[in-house]
Amino acid sequence: MFRSRAKEEKAPLAAKATVTDSKQTRDPQAPKGRPTPKRNEAQSQRRSVANTSLTRKDAAKRQREERRAQLERQRQALAGGDERYLPARDKGPVRKFARDWIDSRFNMAEFFLPMAVVILVLSIVPVGSLQNIALLLWLVVIVLIVLDSILSGFRLRKALRERFPTDNRKGVIAYALMRSLQMRRLRLPKPQVKRGERP
Repeated sequence: MFRSRAKEEKAPLAAKATVTDSKQTRDPQAPKGRPTPKRNEAQSQRRSVANTSLTRKDAAKRQREERRAQLERQRQALAGGDERYLPARDKGPVRKFARDWIDSRFNMAEFFLPMAVVILVLSIVPVGSLQNIALLLWLVVIVLIVLDSILSGFRLRKALRERFPTDNRKGVIAYALMRSLQMRRLRLPKPQVKRGERP
């Protein structure tokens, strides 16, 4: 009769709290009141939760880490020749054959850099006859490289036609000639055959 209004208002709230607490501590054997979701629905819900929980910063960080891991795998593949992780330009049996064919022989183009250094040193020396010799050497080196590249291109094209008659050979000759321009120890993927060995 002399109860305060505040106590009367608190009473229903306390009753509601006890009801919600009893709902939270449900018996695990009791029925849950809803059907179990199908597997694909549960997985899609999980994926959507996983995708939305990432912030832009976290997503960028994860993408950077994945890219770094992929580049590391490619670097190891280039060093060891693992076909699975090679870049697209180096994949396939045709490109592997072209690499091995170039690596198994001496190419004039691979000696271009050392010869260029020697020729530059000769051209710097302030002696007229040595500078003339340097110019003549430039001409000889360039002619030899062009002739060797043309011969290599024809021979490789013939070998590819015999070995891979039905495969796509587009761009393989240019790929092989670009490889021949690099010094053997700097080539990537690393050479898998020795000089003189048949590919």
